[in-house]
Amino acid sequence: MSVWKPSATVAAVMERDGRFLFVEERIDGRLVLNQPAGHLDPGESLIAACRREVMEETAHRFEPTALVGIYRWHHAAKDVTFLRFCFAGKVEGETGGPLDKEIVRLHWLTPAELEARKAKHRSPLVQKCVTDFLAGRRFPLDILSRDFA
Repeated sequence: MSVWKPSATVAAVMERDGRFLFVEERIDGRLVLNQPAGHLDPGESLIAACRREVMEETAHRFEPTALVGIYRWHHAAKDVTFLRFCFAGKVEGETGGPLDKEIVRLHWLTPAELEARKAKHRSPLVQKCVTDFLAGRRFPLDILSRDFA
């Protein structure tokens, strides 16, 4: 009997002057749009994972200030279930450092520009996170339990 294990991921909704930062990345030979996002590493807090993923994928410093939502998505083609913890926060500047090798370029898009590129979204969560952010969904970070040793 196999054990079902969802894949825990973090994502950042980064907004500046009505535009949102997205990564265009090559996944399985296809160019897709996504929020800066990635997997939680062993021993890492959700907030630390979000900071790290944003830095690795965009070379921007990001400080999470609120949780936008927790999302479950089953990627049927790969039979993988993702639990995404999406954060809003402050963009604190660009470092100019290198980006992960999968990242092709960065885009600052308006909600309308994002919608127009729906066919390129990596998952339905890309649009859902922006929609929830624009609807004002914000939960305090202390909703997340602290790590226990």
